[in-house]
Amino acid sequence: MEPGGNVYQEAVGNGLAPEGQGLGVVNRPMDGAEVQLDDFVGAHAEYNEEEEERKYFRRKRLGVIKNLLTASVGGMLTYGVFLGLLQMQLILHYDETYREVKYSNLELQNIDNKMLMGINVTPIAALLYTPLLIRFFGTKWMLFLAVGIYALFVSTNYWERYYTLVPSAVAIGAAIVPLWASMSNYITRMAQKYYDCVNYKEEHVQEQKRAPHGAYDSYIVVFQTVFYAFFNLSFVCAQMPMFFFLRWYLYDMSHTLQNVQHCGTSSQGVLPGINATVLQRLPRSSELIVVESVLMGVAFLAMLLVLLLCGSAYRPTEEIDLRSIGWGNIFQLPFKHMRDYRLRHLIPFFIYSGFEVVFLCTGFALSYGVCSIGLEHVAYIITAYGLSSSVCSSLALSMLCLPRQVPLLTGAFVHAVLLLGLFCWEPHPRSLDEAPVLYLVAALWGLGSALNKTGLSSLLGMLYEDKERQDFIFTIYHWWQALAIFVVYLWSGLPMKAKLSLMLITLVAAVVSYMWMERKIGRLVRHRLPKIPKPRHKVQGYRYLEDENSDETGSEGGEEREHSDSSEEEAGRPKDRQTRAHRRKKCSYEQTRGEEAGEHVG
Repeated sequence: MEPGGNVYQEAVGNGLAPEGQGLGVVNRPMDGAEVQLDDFVGAHAEYNEEEEERKYFRRKRLGVIKNLLTASVGGMLTYGVFLGLLQMQLILHYDETYREVKYSNLELQNIDNKMLMGINVTPIAALLYTPLLIRFFGTKWMLFLAVGIYALFVSTNYWERYYTLVPSAVAIGAAIVPLWASMSNYITRMAQKYYDCVNYKEEHVQEQKRAPHGAYDSYIVVFQTVFYAFFNLSFVCAQMPMFFFLRWYLYDMSHTLQNVQHCGTSSQGVLPGINATVLQRLPRSSELIVVESVLMGVAFLAMLLVLLLCGSAYRPTEEIDLRSIGWGNIFQLPFKHMRDYRLRHLIPFFIYSGFEVVFLCTGFALSYGVCSIGLEHVAYIITAYGLSSSVCSSLALSMLCLPRQVPLLTGAFVHAVLLLGLFCWEPHPRSLDEAPVLYLVAALWGLGSALNKTGLSSLLGMLYEDKERQDFIFTIYHWWQALAIFVVYLWSGLPMKAKLSLMLITLVAAVVSYMWMERKIGRLVRHRLPKIPKPRHKVQGYRYLEDENSDETGSEGGEEREHSDSSEEEAGRPKDRQTRAHRRKKCSYEQTRGEEAGEHVG
């Protein structure tokens, strides 16, 4: 070959490269192709890594906000459908003519009593199983399961029988505490994840270490405020069946309240003297099916929102670690957390928060509202309460610039003034002149309720920042709320003055106990928190091939390493690290060979 000939063509013709000339010589004429390849796969000249990272975390923040709004709307729709259907069901079943014509031999009032008992009594046992369910299913999937149980309750009303209504009511009672505990935990975790997305350049965020104390506080307050602003609208949504359907079938107050003599503070029980017939004409079965189908569609929409649009609260590896501490430890930890004086001092506030919402929807709405202005106006009272509590939830943002005690104490003061006023107020029966005062009291009660609920949830998220504890803390909170609701169910036959006295005593005890807790925290009194056991994994896989993973705890020789001398540990650390790395590589290699062998055998 002559010098300067085409080496590439000659190599192709002979089937090999000429002697003494390697690939570099063979590929020399392809310099132009190499340049094009470098332009395609190489680092782009206009690529800005910092800008791309900023865009990535901006998308992550938008995803967290989407999770917050979706969970809030889903909770609002779920609870609104439940309350609206329950209210419509109780009014229809109360009417004597409806019971005789529709279901003459079913004893619907007896079924309703057992249904209410199932809803209110079953949550007593929720402390025993709620943490287990949340850790087993995960926060998001527990939330989805609880919303599905509420949808199941709606579906059973298509066929109103004892064996459909009562079991579904028991299921609702069993799902109340898990729903609220998982929802509160989910909202708090979204606030913490948003903090991580905003401060992604911080060292403790990059290394997934614990954030500085108080770093999450402002985000928790904002996220809890947004959630309750949406959720309190569920009381407004619950009145839609009343506004658009049931109100056209009700008698006016001259017929419904013709035998009522006393209202307000002089009343006893649940509105004695109300007429046994409240429906001037019976709704058709086809109309009831349409209303229940709409409610079922809304409940199904809430399920789809939680399923499709709500992201997970924890990373998959964190979910594994949370449930790997042992089911016995998960069962015990809620009880052990009650030894913390901060939680014990907040228990009276937990109880009162359960009292006040149920009292407004039952005691005040019936003994003051319906007794004065008739059953046809009860929806306006609940709507005034719901709108006020939704709007006034934004006042909890004052915790960002004022001491955190302000919202709770302000809400307690508003409720104390209202309780004293209700204690002395006896509205006249069948008098529309009382309507403005009733709406004003409902709106002010919504103000106090909003500050109470938002302040308590924010305070718990601020006091207990560890993501390993939050499901236990919120389970305790909502379990005490459920106990308070059960007490309200039991005292329904008491005189109104006794009910108001019990609520006022509980409120005063809650304020005193809370101030005592803040005083202890201000004096730096140490609190007692149970130790969360380290995860113990019994499987091998890609998740556990990293250095210093949680699988090392409880492995063979772990106890010997813990009790070995510190100097020997320091001296042997590099060697042990190499040995562990070699063992992991060997295990992964053997596992891969085993999988390949299994595939060949199969």
